[in-house]
Amino acid sequence: MSASTFQPANPESVFTYGAPHLKFGVGAADEIGYDLSQTGAKRVLVVTDPGVAATGHPQRVADQMEQFGIEAHVFDGAHVEPTDESLQHAVDWARENGPWDAIVAVGGGTSIDTAKAVNLMTTNPGELMDYVNKPVGGGKAPVNPLHPLVAVPTTTGTGAESTTICVLDVLSLKVKTGISHARLRPTLAVIDPSLTRTQPAGVTAAAGMDILCHALESYTARPYTTYEHKTPEERVPYCGANPIADMWSEKAMSLLAESFRRAVQHGEDDEARAKMAMAATFAGMGFGNAGVHIPHANAYPIAGRVKDFSPKDYPDDHPMIPHGMSVALTAPEAFRFTFDASPERHRRAAQLLDPRADEPADAAQFLPGVLTALMRDIDIPAGIGAVGYDEGDIGDLVQGTLKQQRLLATAPKEVTEDDLEGIFRRSISLW
Repeated sequence: MSASTFQPANPESVFTYGAPHLKFGVGAADEIGYDLSQTGAKRVLVVTDPGVAATGHPQRVADQMEQFGIEAHVFDGAHVEPTDESLQHAVDWARENGPWDAIVAVGGGTSIDTAKAVNLMTTNPGELMDYVNKPVGGGKAPVNPLHPLVAVPTTTGTGAESTTICVLDVLSLKVKTGISHARLRPTLAVIDPSLTRTQPAGVTAAAGMDILCHALESYTARPYTTYEHKTPEERVPYCGANPIADMWSEKAMSLLAESFRRAVQHGEDDEARAKMAMAATFAGMGFGNAGVHIPHANAYPIAGRVKDFSPKDYPDDHPMIPHGMSVALTAPEAFRFTFDASPERHRRAAQLLDPRADEPADAAQFLPGVLTALMRDIDIPAGIGAVGYDEGDIGDLVQGTLKQQRLLATAPKEVTEDDLEGIFRRSISLW
């Protein structure tokens, strides 16, 4: 990988790797009561959202804790695509109805991120915004340990069960941001592919693009050796591309190549569902350590400034651009921009994602071409114009992206305001 744009005086020589304990397979969710009983927990909060609650999965998880003498309560008020207000509502409920010994999240990134915020704020002092990443919030680190958190994803996408990040919309600022700290990482990830059969095609497509971009962005991220050497207390979960994260990302891309289109178009295909569930977890273990960059940084303002777009198969009570979709919309152009930082990695990623694709004469077009072909096949909108943005919005979108410096710092080359403007402009219509 080329590192020519970064010349640290004292290069980093250490990378870090963290992951939750993991339990994978059909029926894994039936063992959560036993797993929690090993922690000594007696009173457990189950966090979910109304849509997932309607499937009955969260209540079944809560019910099977009784045989282990655990009292479980279900909070089903998590808001799809969490906001500062929705997280505060959940925190308030948890404080009023606590105390808790452990927390279980059943659902997609929405439920898992809400549970992370609840866990943080029921164990640590202060306000939510104290912990939100700078420059939006105070960027404080938790001072107290958190409760055990079991994450049970029912969607295949966010990888939130593997990561140290909680993502939220700050409504007053129209900006999406996050809270990031190693203590937020779930203690145990329980991946039961049978829980994802209720995930409709539109959700499978959008959430799957999140998996794909997690894997791609961490694989093409700036190498850990291109940073200045850090002291131990300066180390952050995102440390740049490294050999262990690379391994997870490559395997996630291979699994997607075998399963993504099929899981969207044939939701009853259990093998495809299982491969998507595994890809989501593997990609989370990759990007949860290496980091993500331009497509995710762009996604925050794309989702945060939504006008009146309503995606297929999502709640239609408010406009929204699902996270995975918002990440995908500028990904082809972002990877065209980053190509020259590591041509071999971009070519390898394209080959992994579509082993049958022919490499074009201009290798920089290879990965963008593979991505747009996939997006068309699974019915992702054809660019930011298709979700309501036009030339007049680009300035605001760029400014929103520039607030995501934690992510942009992971990009494999310097990204200027003009570079971002070009990426957004070329992403108005991708095909």
